[in-house]
Amino acid sequence: MQEVIRAVTSKGLSAEDFGHLPIPEVYRAIVIRKEETDIFEGAETADKDPRKTLHLETVPTPQPGPGEALIAVLASSINYNTVWSAIFEPIPTFRFLERYARSTPQGRRHDLPYHIIGSDLAGVVLRTGPGVNAWKPGDEVVAHCLSVELESSDGHNDTMLDPEQRIWGFETNFGGLAEIALVKSNQLMPKPGHLSWEEAAAPGLVNSTAYRQLVSRNGAGMKQGDNVLIWGASGGLGSYATQFALAGGANPICVVSSPQKAEICRAMGAEAIIDRNAEDYRFWKDEHTQDPREWKRFGKRIRELTGGEDVDIVFEHPGRETFGASVYITRKGGTIVTCASTSGYHHEYDNRYLWMSLKRIIGSHFANYREAWEANRLIAKGKIHPTLSKVYSLKETGQAAYDVHRNLHQGKVGVLCLSPEEGLGVRDEEKRAKHVDAINRFRSANHSVIAEREHQS
Repeated sequence: MQEVIRAVTSKGLSAEDFGHLPIPEVYRAIVIRKEETDIFEGAETADKDPRKTLHLETVPTPQPGPGEALIAVLASSINYNTVWSAIFEPIPTFRFLERYARSTPQGRRHDLPYHIIGSDLAGVVLRTGPGVNAWKPGDEVVAHCLSVELESSDGHNDTMLDPEQRIWGFETNFGGLAEIALVKSNQLMPKPGHLSWEEAAAPGLVNSTAYRQLVSRNGAGMKQGDNVLIWGASGGLGSYATQFALAGGANPICVVSSPQKAEICRAMGAEAIIDRNAEDYRFWKDEHTQDPREWKRFGKRIRELTGGEDVDIVFEHPGRETFGASVYITRKGGTIVTCASTSGYHHEYDNRYLWMSLKRIIGSHFANYREAWEANRLIAKGKIHPTLSKVYSLKETGQAAYDVHRNLHQGKVGVLCLSPEEGLGVRDEEKRAKHVDAINRFRSANHSVIAEREHQS
């Protein structure tokens, strides 16, 4: 493995050099174990500790099959599906692997007594399987997490509709929280040259998710001049939605929960900001009853910030806690687009405000290859910046996932895999110099939120 590390952290090696590089028979990876799926039985979700189930182990190296590539992973990151995998919610991911094994001959390799997780990476191509022509050993890449078979016609207009669509590293094995990963070649995209390995690995899942949800015609189809309400606008998902709104000529109304988070939005260039805690919005009177008066108060506050206009688009992901308000405050003919339900899956809203005002609710989930490519292209152009806040070593992945689970993080949390230290992998120093202030400004603002949380605890 040391030879691989020396090669992938060097500059100027040819594809032939990488093609002759010996592939290690084993590598280190973060795994969950099938034998431990009942470890949290009877515990509340908040009490389940990812540090108990995420293990750094040595595993055999898989061989790339047709249409696949083997990647040396320099850096990865933590997504909420890392937490779900580690606490075996909503179901143990081994059920996904078992289903994959029944579907295709290649899928059988994924059904193992351990699951290598992780849905982001930045790294270098080591080997490609038969039929891969667009990528070669030595290419520096990032990977999006959509794994598809494309044997059904259903997926050919939008690969997210493929019946065999899976999230790599969550519903497949050989994920990105490891020294080596196995991906399909159509998951790969060029690594932005002005970013370090850990910066390049951070945007993948959340950046592509936000792009489809807000910008794509499969989502809200945002246009110039739109007023866009963004819940959790400083977080891992909302921070990218805020940047897309600003870059696309829209007007983001950023909803946050503290002055420190408001500063993150200002650092991105947003001006219309609502601190929902400071203004004490309580959309539920009790566990069963919402308060329409609070919806109206919230809508009035939004119009104060927009010059009297209602919002064209609501970027939804909290779910139960906010959905009634989201439907109410959207303008006539507007759109509520949702990709998650972090506060609860069972949404309640007054349907009169939907049907009589011709509003639309759109469900959105990750992104297809084209959408992920376009989102990555905007990163590479310096139009959108990574919102990385903290970086851990591979052996500290359990702690990183714990911090995400307990909401101790801000923005994205990175993990160094083969990269020996932060800051490596920058190839375009000129572009880096143009954008380093923005990158560092986001990170500094994220650090202030983390410091405040640590102070309060």
